Amino acid sequence: MGIDKQSDLAANIQIGPTDQGMVRIYIEAEGGIELPLDFDPEEAEEIAEELRAAATAARAMAKGSPKPKKR
Repeated sequence: MGIDKQSDLAANIQIGPTDQGMVRIYIEAEGGIELPLDFDPEEAEEIAEELRAAATAARAMAKGSPKPKKR
């Protein structure tokens, strides 16, 4: 499955700081899958920027606009 393919898999996501000064993205999926992903604050900010860019691109695609260029 590619990143742009729809999936029927359901998952829960939680995001928060750890006691070690990291940012944790915790994913829990069907079938008992638990995936804790820890990032330093700078990496977390880069991920946030990528999420914002993807949201902007998704909005543009939903409106039928051409795909925005990568920065």
